[in-house]
Parts: sequence; C-alpha cells; structure tokens
Amino acid sequence: MGIELELHSARPGRGSSRATLLRGSYAYGEALAHALSSLDRHGSGKLGWVDPYGDTLFNEQEAEAARREVAALVDDCADGRQRAALLDLDGLLAQCAATPGSYLQFIGD
Repeated sequence: MGIELELHSARPGRGSSRATLLRGSYAYGEALAHALSSLDRHGSGKLGWVDPYGDTLFNEQEAEAARREVAALVDDCADGRQRAALLDLDGLLAQCAATPGSYLQFIGD
C-alpha cells in the first residue's frame, strides 16, 4: 500500500491529467501511507480524509490547513523515511497553498 502525490494547476479530470500536472512525488508512497495511517479518519483534521485506497483531492485552502497537521506529525516522527515523506508532503502542500486554483491529489493503491 502506498500514497503517491501529484500537484495540479487545476482540478484534474478523469483519466489522463498530465495537462494540469505541475509536480509529482512517487518515491515515498509506502512511507507516507504508514505515516498517515495513525490518523483518525473521523476526526476534524484534513489529513484524516486521505483515502489510502482511492484518490483524495485538496484545494489550496485545505492544503494550507493540512500543513499544520504535517508539522505535528513531523515533530512526533521517529522513522527517517516517514519523516522524509512528511517533509515532501509539506513542500507540496505549501506549493498548492501558494498556487490559486491548484489541487494536490493523493493517489492511493
């Protein structure tokens, strides 16, 4: 199980979304899935919404809110690979939050 990330300039469409792709992250899928697996799926946080088996989209406002959650997860993370995955996620969330109309897509297995 893994979660890949793609930052898009606009809401990605069904099928091929390469026309809107700004940046992808495919190196930390398994580590990111493990880092997010402890989150409460029914809690108030944004990252709890991420579906490890399907796709989840965050717009720039949701990305900004999720950055605070990532900071807390990084502080509590002892695993180096998961920490790297969370820092990579934070970079994509920051770019999404700073790019009007953009979306960060979480692609689950």
